Amino acid sequence: MKQERAVRTRQALIHAAAEAFERNGYVQAKLSDISARAGVSAGALHFHFTSKAAVAATVMEAAADGLRRAAHNAQRPDMNALQRLTATTYALAELIRTDVVARAGFRLSCESPHRTSLDLLGEWEGCVQQLLAEADRERLLADGVRRQDMVTAIVGATTGFEALARRQPDWLLPVTLRRFWRLLLPRLTTPETLATLLRAETESATGAGGRGKGGRRGADGAAAHPPALSVAR
Repeated sequence: MKQERAVRTRQALIHAAAEAFERNGYVQAKLSDISARAGVSAGALHFHFTSKAAVAATVMEAAADGLRRAAHNAQRPDMNALQRLTATTYALAELIRTDVVARAGFRLSCESPHRTSLDLLGEWEGCVQQLLAEADRERLLADGVRRQDMVTAIVGATTGFEALARRQPDWLLPVTLRRFWRLLLPRLTTPETLATLLRAETESATGAGGRGKGGRRGADGAAAHPPALSVAR
């Protein structure tokens, strides 16, 4: 019972800290505000975390767990590499849009003053590179496509959507990603596979909310730790 209470307190503190970091930024966020929002004493906060930096690191780790889980769950063995790539973008966008821990943790991990060994943006770039390399081996890429150019376009656009969504959450809605993929896929893939991919990305958009719920469980502190944003087999 005591251990369960400690787990609940820690999860409440992580959620409250994510809200504080999102609302005020790392520098302006106050530990007293975090403990108050979590409904615990300052002493309870310091029992779990030695400093604000430690709180931020834990939020980033919880976000990483949720985002990795969402990426893992979005990809099925029956999908080709480009289907897995589009499905992953929908799942990650949905989780960041709806889950404050994932949102705050991703932003903290990308801000240079608070950068640690955790680099979620780098993991996402590696995921895109790996999936496009697999798409190339599966002969899904159109003639003349330069993989690194596509990595740049996809990573730049998707992380740009996250930055724009800080002011207007609609940038992370499925309809935004659907427009992006419908613009990019005809340039990226062969005509023979385009129709299949468009059907798959529509299905991914429709089902993004369900996968996002699984990801939120990870961001709230689930014990399992899926691999970095990588290809599910």
